[in-house]
Amino acid sequence: MKRRNFVLSGMTMPFVFLADRAGETSTRQAGFRVKAGEGRYHGHIQLSGINTNILDVKVSGKDTQGNLAIFEQTSLSPGKGAPLHIHPGQDEIFYVLEGNYYFQVGQEKYSLTTGECIFLPRKVPHSWLQMSEKGRMTVTLQPAGKLEEFFVALAAFPAPPNPDELARLFATHEMQLVGPLVSQR
Repeated sequence: MKRRNFVLSGMTMPFVFLADRAGETSTRQAGFRVKAGEGRYHGHIQLSGINTNILDVKVSGKDTQGNLAIFEQTSLSPGKGAPLHIHPGQDEIFYVLEGNYYFQVGQEKYSLTTGECIFLPRKVPHSWLQMSEKGRMTVTLQPAGKLEEFFVALAAFPAPPNPDELARLFATHEMQLVGPLVSQR
């Protein structure tokens, strides 16, 4: 095969794969809308423990056969965030709608502000910290994994979980807790 033909045929392969999977992403026959300030299945998920943020599921893994989940997070916990953890099977994208955040991805650290986005690849330890008084982010996971169920379970705790309970909660929902909250040092 000539190089030009090989390159051209190789470039079409991902698109063929995506076209084949396009019909598999949802069993729904119609779109849906989730209004501002609403969550799709759970209403507002008020967290307790690692932070007191509110999560609204905008697109659930239930809507996409587990291929995608999108959350809107209202951040109400300055100086708090998520401890260093790993998603073995999900890539994660944060898009800052309002406020300032500090992220650690592997050994790299980043400051993000309104309008900025960060990609967190699967299997890479990451953590984030809310820097502003208030904030909002859109969080996208591909595939969806069990993060939606994790948020629901965390919100159900009557008091902040102790470290052992938190580690078990992460593990039950296909994540691994590997360290503390990121620091700016």
